[in-house]
Amino acid sequence: MKRATAILLTAYAPLTWGSTYAVTTEFLPADRPLFTALMRALPAGLLLLLLARRLPRGEWWWKSAVLGALNIGAFFPLLFLSAYRLPGGMAAVVGSVGPLFVAGLAALLLADRPTPRTLLTAAAAALGVSLVVLKATGALDAVGLLAAVGATASMSTGTVLTKRWGRPDGVGPLALTAWQLTVGGLLIAPVAFLVEGAPPALDGRNIAGYLYLSLAGTAVAYWLWFRGIGRLSATQASLLGPLSPLTAAVIGWAALGQSLTAVQVAGMALAFGATVFGQLRPQSKGKQQARPQARIPAVPAVPAQESFSSASKNDRKDSMDLSGSGLRR
Repeated sequence: MKRATAILLTAYAPLTWGSTYAVTTEFLPADRPLFTALMRALPAGLLLLLLARRLPRGEWWWKSAVLGALNIGAFFPLLFLSAYRLPGGMAAVVGSVGPLFVAGLAALLLADRPTPRTLLTAAAAALGVSLVVLKATGALDAVGLLAAVGATASMSTGTVLTKRWGRPDGVGPLALTAWQLTVGGLLIAPVAFLVEGAPPALDGRNIAGYLYLSLAGTAVAYWLWFRGIGRLSATQASLLGPLSPLTAAVIGWAALGQSLTAVQVAGMALAFGATVFGQLRPQSKGKQQARPQARIPAVPAVPAQESFSSASKNDRKDSMDLSGSGLRR
């Protein structure tokens, strides 16, 4: 697969995750974030498991459990907790530093030392997301802040370990995704029932929303995400993350009637520019090495959320001040 195609297919995941905010507020029952996380993960995992028709073997039983817990089982609940306890956009801002987490972990676990170019690109993307989502009002909540940091650390660690461990011989990304989603869903299930009680009654609109999130936003999105991690560096894949809050901002403006300020537009441009720049091959170092030896070609090295504050709708009590990373992944 060509590198550009791998980037575009991997980008499908954060682009689709960016639509989760609108789907959640417009189609799903109010105040059921853990049930929503369960409905996203477990049905998608079981469907992919049925398609893959393959179970883990040997050490991949515990590796799948670890990856499923980090990428899904722990990530989703921590993400929702931070989204509901932090003021507008703060959880998304914490989540936007994910590429910096990944860069640090990649240096430790993959021996992939981040370059100044990578660090500056990740910082620029985080700054751009901050301009889009961050609100000045509201006090910080210690539990929410710790949950946001935990969610970012969990997903970042899962991304790096997914890259480090790869896949078993003869096993494709479909099976690996199925294992993780199934484990993650099984971990979320008891927490959802203990915290939120019995599942709510669902109408046709709710079912349509859950089908979209489970199929397009989870099964396909995570399959392409883990597939992309196998083809791109961990840092490069993580630098696609800002596409999620940017997508949510565009949908909020185009479909939900939410306004964008000049500062937000500038932040979107900065975050998008950093995302694109993070996918380019750094050629300067290679060229400098190639000049003294004309016969040796340069070999470039490959380098590896949105808050909306709107009035409640349809007599719902839940706040639509959901941070970009809060409900998109």
